[in-house]
Amino acid sequence: MKDVSDNSTQRLQLEIEGMVQGVGFRPFIARLATNLDLNGWVANTGNGVSAELEGLRPALDRFLADLREKQPAAARLDNVHCKTLPPIGLIGFQIRPSMRNPRPGARLQPDLAICDQCRGDIGDPANRRFRHAFASCCQCGPRFSIVHRLPWDREHTAMAAFELCARCRAEYEDPTDRRFHAQTNACHECGPRLALWDAQGAELSTDDSALSSAIVAIQAGRIVAIKGLGGFQLLVDARNDAAVSELRRRKLRPHKPFAVMFGELRQIRELCAVSDIEHDLLRSPAAPIVLLRKHDAVANQARTLALAVAPDNPLLGVMLPYTALHYLLLQTSDLAVVATSGNRHGEPIVYDEHEALHALAGIADLFLIHDRPIVTPMDDSVFRVIADRAVPLRLARGYAPVVVDASPTTTPLVATGGQLKSSVALSRGQGCDPGIVLGPYIGDLDSADARDRLRASVDQLCSLYELDAVLQAVDSHPDCPTHKLARVSGRRALPISHHLAHIVACMADNAVDGPVLGVAFDGTGHGTDGSLWGGELIRVLDARAIRVATLRSFSLPGAERAVREPRRSALGMCYEAWGEAAFTNSSSPPMSRFSQNALPVLKQMLRKSFNSPRTSSVGRLFDAVASLLGLMQSVSFEGQAAMALEFAALNTTESVPLTISIQDTGDADGSLLLLDWSPLLTEMLAAQAEGASISSLARGFHEALAMAVASIAQRLNESVVVLSGGCFQNRLLTELCIARLREIRCTPLWHRHVPPNDGGLALGQAVWASRLATAGAS
Repeated sequence: MKDVSDNSTQRLQLEIEGMVQGVGFRPFIARLATNLDLNGWVANTGNGVSAELEGLRPALDRFLADLREKQPAAARLDNVHCKTLPPIGLIGFQIRPSMRNPRPGARLQPDLAICDQCRGDIGDPANRRFRHAFASCCQCGPRFSIVHRLPWDREHTAMAAFELCARCRAEYEDPTDRRFHAQTNACHECGPRLALWDAQGAELSTDDSALSSAIVAIQAGRIVAIKGLGGFQLLVDARNDAAVSELRRRKLRPHKPFAVMFGELRQIRELCAVSDIEHDLLRSPAAPIVLLRKHDAVANQARTLALAVAPDNPLLGVMLPYTALHYLLLQTSDLAVVATSGNRHGEPIVYDEHEALHALAGIADLFLIHDRPIVTPMDDSVFRVIADRAVPLRLARGYAPVVVDASPTTTPLVATGGQLKSSVALSRGQGCDPGIVLGPYIGDLDSADARDRLRASVDQLCSLYELDAVLQAVDSHPDCPTHKLARVSGRRALPISHHLAHIVACMADNAVDGPVLGVAFDGTGHGTDGSLWGGELIRVLDARAIRVATLRSFSLPGAERAVREPRRSALGMCYEAWGEAAFTNSSSPPMSRFSQNALPVLKQMLRKSFNSPRTSSVGRLFDAVASLLGLMQSVSFEGQAAMALEFAALNTTESVPLTISIQDTGDADGSLLLLDWSPLLTEMLAAQAEGASISSLARGFHEALAMAVASIAQRLNESVVVLSGGCFQNRLLTELCIARLREIRCTPLWHRHVPPNDGGLALGQAVWASRLATAGAS
């Protein structure tokens, strides 16, 4: 074998896969090679980056070491395929035009928040980009939101319409400049351009004047819709009670908390406790919304922010400016603004300025727009730290698309999530990058616009990866709109159990194949028996899943109305426990929550099982307990009652001991266990009558649920337990489950990169569909 450790001239051929496009990777390689006196070239490909380098062996070895040690901060190297070849006399080093691949597989870079250097540029009066609202470089700026196709080149993005001026072109071609080959490079001269429109679309001002006028309008209490990275946001002064309340009225959003964008971290620390993990999240290139605990004075409604921002909520969603435009709006004005998605209630985010005039009519007073098209609309991402881990609650800007490593599937497929918090995942088939791509949050599919957005997201991801999917994994509920999408697209629909998809998503998120005991606690999802599940424990082995335990079911009088009225869940729970005796004392909870005229009707509904579906949902159990404790009888947004119950429990470290017992169901093989909440109900109401505090009872409820999970794991001798479903957005419940499981020497797994709620369903569907296809069980 030839000795390659000498000083002879050699040539290396590299194929680099990972997050290597849109992060300044080609310029990095060019500078590294030049500094080491290596000749050759580098180019983007559909799968990543290709390069050839020629020079002395020690220099080549140094290059390979520095490639990983000094890579750009936003880059991630998954694979580096290296081949040593005879030299061919390469001269100089150049960045070559990108090369197309038959099936592109490059990992798409999410959008990146403005970097410190670009912030310095726009704040420096001597810099030609002073107050330039679109400043970016190789390390920051729009990425996924503006790309039409791979590879990552300006002509493949929304920046293609903006020709580089002479000075920007010189920066682009200068290897010593930090904007060397920055595909989003721009300035005041070459655009994009800002404009301020009135509510009818008449232009009022442009460029810096538009920016200044928008700031004045916000300070005056007006609602301004701005075109951001992934769509429109509605901005209003977060310290102005009247303005925030008016935004709530216009958006038909009476209670759901708003997020606030602050100009500086200092302002956030004045209002909230910020841990090291939360600090790093806020200052990360993704710059998500982070849910923080308010300081006590703020939680007790000190007037540092409008009371209407996050009413009756000890948490505050906060973020820092992530574009030059946001930075200029806040840094020059000391504003803190509510920044909420620009959409009507139940509709997806608006991303085109002409569409915004119609969709946001009657909501926005002014529109601060620009002329750079948004290719992929997306909301802001939302994170919460749970058990010392940053857990996504909404995966979108800054993170999407995320690639989760998984075993390769034999068949190309897409997965389209569920009815709520929908997103799209795709698996490209054997012989391709084994990762499953999960696209950004789209939203609930209640409206035609949302369903159109889902279809467009499927088409766009399939186009980017040149994927011709023949299978579509869908939620098992037969009325889910994704079934129709599969039919009209000519793909074969493969229904995947809702709660199994939750569990498998968390397994993939933790790179675990099984066997595991999966715990899926959520609001409701279609069960394999046709009823409404939501409190399921499922053992997962290879391509097999066995339901081993479930929450004791109860009726929901009024069906969908019970989701909006927790008192109905409470009534169904009491009727399940005591039958018609539950109605004998009209002054006891939950009877006292209804009018005397309503009670006979509700009794008949429950007696005859009319419009009163059965459910085993832990989410509805949370609702029922919140109602019985007097916290919430009706809600205006999903999870409101459960949040109130968690917040009450967080107010104390004391808990009233409550019991969820584990019972055999008496089915044919005796294998299905039951989490029976009836002892808890009796104990809770008795303690309440004796004067126990709401907080101690709320905490006792959380403790009982966590203990029940651990008891089943111990009874079944499980070693790994996966926690998924919307109920595990609850920090207290998740952390208590983790603690109880560790006490019995069980390994708990919870989410890392993908939401525990329905936003992660598409990933679980794609993984399970891949397993079924591979096993030939589909």
